[in-house]
Amino acid sequence: MADQIEREQMEYDVVIVGAGPAGLSAAIRLKQLDADLNVVVLEKGSEVGAHILSGAVLDPSGLDALLPDWRNMGAPIKTLVAEDNFYMLGEAGQIRIPNFPMPPLMNNHGNYIVSMANVCRWMAEQAEALGVEIFPGMSVSAMVYGDKGEVTGVVAGEFGKNDDGTPGPNYEPGMELLGKYVFLSEGVRGSLAKEVIAKYDLSKGKEPQKFGLGMKEIWEIDPEKHKLGTVTHTMGWPLGSNAGGGSFIYHLENNQVYVGFVVHLNYQNPHLYPYMEFQRFKHHPMVAELLKGGKRVAYGARAISEGGYQSMPKMVAPGVALLGCSVGMVNVPRIKGNHNAMLSGKAAAEAAFAAIGAGRSADELTEYEAEVRKGAIGSDLKKVRNVKPLWSKYGLVASLMGGGLDMWTNTLGFSLFGTLSHGKTDAASTGKAKDFAPIDYPKPDGVLSFDRLTNVAFSFTNHEESQPAHLTLKDASVPISVNLPEYAEPAQRYCPAGVYEVVAEPGKDPRFVINFQNCVHCKTCDIKDPSQNIHWTVPQGGDGPNYPNM
Repeated sequence: MADQIEREQMEYDVVIVGAGPAGLSAAIRLKQLDADLNVVVLEKGSEVGAHILSGAVLDPSGLDALLPDWRNMGAPIKTLVAEDNFYMLGEAGQIRIPNFPMPPLMNNHGNYIVSMANVCRWMAEQAEALGVEIFPGMSVSAMVYGDKGEVTGVVAGEFGKNDDGTPGPNYEPGMELLGKYVFLSEGVRGSLAKEVIAKYDLSKGKEPQKFGLGMKEIWEIDPEKHKLGTVTHTMGWPLGSNAGGGSFIYHLENNQVYVGFVVHLNYQNPHLYPYMEFQRFKHHPMVAELLKGGKRVAYGARAISEGGYQSMPKMVAPGVALLGCSVGMVNVPRIKGNHNAMLSGKAAAEAAFAAIGAGRSADELTEYEAEVRKGAIGSDLKKVRNVKPLWSKYGLVASLMGGGLDMWTNTLGFSLFGTLSHGKTDAASTGKAKDFAPIDYPKPDGVLSFDRLTNVAFSFTNHEESQPAHLTLKDASVPISVNLPEYAEPAQRYCPAGVYEVVAEPGKDPRFVINFQNCVHCKTCDIKDPSQNIHWTVPQGGDGPNYPNM
């Protein structure tokens, strides 16, 4: 049916999918270089920033390169890091890890605590002032390919399908937005980037991408306990040997703190419940004391690309380039990727500007890839490339000692380990349920810890229920016939929004239920499902979370 739908077309020089830091940086840079270029940004969120979630301590180097005068332009970037703390947690106490043994690259001096959602809203204003067209609420549901297999555009703005996928009474087919080049800046595990990587075999010869699940709450706390500009990271309890990961607590303006928790998705025990590990973490005495008397005001979750330097796929194919987290540019030990996302957008824009000026279109922007790998981004990621595989293979202590030493030597231009491999995908890392003991998690108390559905309400998520589910199964029988007996169906636990349930009713066979209305678009299911049976794609535009200040 899709081939029979007639759509209107609009032509641009560059079509950008995703109004995150990478996509907006690309749009701004293109218009800086040539005000006459026609540039459009398509954003699936109800507004720019609605789907942006990040820690975030911002390294301003990317913004310095893009908008050097940002400090005088009203940017919502005010809170300099004033204090940097690292702790190793035990169940009842903590040990402070001194800062002095850490490599210089771990220093947060000169960085800012920010809401990246608000930074992106501000960047969108700068882009629109330069003449960029930005369309929020416009999901991109398909790529458009030319006769030679090149990318020529995208389909956006399709609305009004029935839940079975057929056109409803108010169906709108959307439009084809065609461009000389298409930039994909969808964030982690975007459905279009996933399609393009597979179609052009862009991961050939690269290590598998690795991921973490990041969950975050915003709390308003007692002003007496608030310390503006304080950054705290922890490792250890409650995860222990069950999984890699850690926490962050950032004190920003208005007596608010960001409280976040990251679980590396290569964990083996399928009984692990990442969301409940986060909730349990808040009952640690150090954290509980900080939050006591406060209130949670927002919640969200997203996957994080953690593979780094050796996992970055080829970034270009005919007519298309992958930007930011669509490639995977997070510096894992620094817990920072927004600066690299911005630099990637800038580099892609400069490559496309030069190509269009030379009369080219729909070819490979090899200059962009060369700049990413050999320039500031590649340098940033290459220095830390062994931290994640050391952690995955040998545990936290080895990562702290070996990874720290490797980062030190990399500042001198060499590595003790060369470039280590990651090995398995996160899905393939999942072990069989019979080999692991179930984990007994304490019930949330409703004060410091909360059940998933209560917290999802604080993500302000909404999906039109009559549309087709944007979470689909390749084989509908697999959750009950394979995943349940072999892995205790981990989708019930790894999803931080309670999307997946196994419903067992007396006298009936168990059923696998997908509550897609709850989805916060983190993509964990697409990554961690051990059978790789779940496919995440976009719902209709404007649906999903509506993050305020994430």
